[in-house]
Amino acid sequence: MLISLKKDRLQNTTDARQNQEKSQTTKEKSVKKSDSAGKSPAKSPISSRHPKDTEFPAACSRLVNPHLAQVGFEKCKSAGSFSLSYSIRAHTLPISCIDLHPRKLILASASDDRSWRLWALQVGEMVLTGEGHSDWLSGCSFHPDGTKLATTSGDSMVRLWDFSRGRCVLTLPGHSQPTWGCSFHACGHFLASCSADRTAKLWDLNSQRCRLTLRHHAASVNSVCFLPSSNLLLTCSADKSLAVWDARLGVCGSTFRGHQHPCNHASSNPAGDVLASCDSRGVVNLWDIRKPAAPMATVDTGPSAANQVTFSPSGKMLAVASSDGLVRVVEVGLCVASSLSGHRDGVQSVTFDHTGETVMSAGSDGLINIWA
Repeated sequence: MLISLKKDRLQNTTDARQNQEKSQTTKEKSVKKSDSAGKSPAKSPISSRHPKDTEFPAACSRLVNPHLAQVGFEKCKSAGSFSLSYSIRAHTLPISCIDLHPRKLILASASDDRSWRLWALQVGEMVLTGEGHSDWLSGCSFHPDGTKLATTSGDSMVRLWDFSRGRCVLTLPGHSQPTWGCSFHACGHFLASCSADRTAKLWDLNSQRCRLTLRHHAASVNSVCFLPSSNLLLTCSADKSLAVWDARLGVCGSTFRGHQHPCNHASSNPAGDVLASCDSRGVVNLWDIRKPAAPMATVDTGPSAANQVTFSPSGKMLAVASSDGLVRVVEVGLCVASSLSGHRDGVQSVTFDHTGETVMSAGSDGLINIWA
């Protein structure tokens, strides 16, 4: 039976190691946690090199960060100036994740109905859909060139879909429990995934194999993302911590502790020097990536869970998806939040458009709301 995917799936405030505790009132998914997982160091790179293995870019500074062009040039729109423009009835079951095409006004949605869909935002029409997972979808991410989509699911698989071929071109097994999300390296040759099995994995799309399994967290790894145009990888976990990894070596360089409740999601600003994280009690922390000891600022959007947090292209605003059905837009410099009401159930995912002047949100009501 399909279950609504709530990013506050580990909202239980008891020990994060408890097995499969479920909240009946919010249909949260919780996950098994093995006794041994999360206790060993990160797995070293596979020693037997495959002839098709890809080399990481030696100097990621040579990669162009497409978001930095917006820094300092985003129009002065305040957090309180957004209002509901229109809605798209995207799925009949809850939407777990949305992601914006890197260049076009096309939005991908992933749902509990086991399908992903592409939407042309200017007309609100579906342009493509795909099915292949055997359980609910939890995440989706566009390839940097915009021609492919990666998806994660309750079936523990990671799949790669090619739009020109109209089908799944790669299935990546290896996780032992549901996968929660995925993120592409800026070069497009690597994909990172995270799972309830307490690990993150790094996949080489050329050799089509797992290059690294990252073990550090003591509970479900709830989100993963590459920092912009870098070889650094950010994870967050139900163990209440964040970690930054060198993806080339599989080494955890920094651990960020400060949340009192399970972390649901973490992301980076376009410059890659400020991190944002949110937890199952609605607390949003901002971190200087060089100072992991304590957050530089905190915004309380609780008591309901904050399921996802994302920066605007300029890094001046944050959007927060909340289980109380509200979208919060936060002005980073002031840590002042404004609320947007328009969903009839919990908001699971949120993102900005390329200009930062529009917010898109999706929730358990199956709606995609466009705020401008």
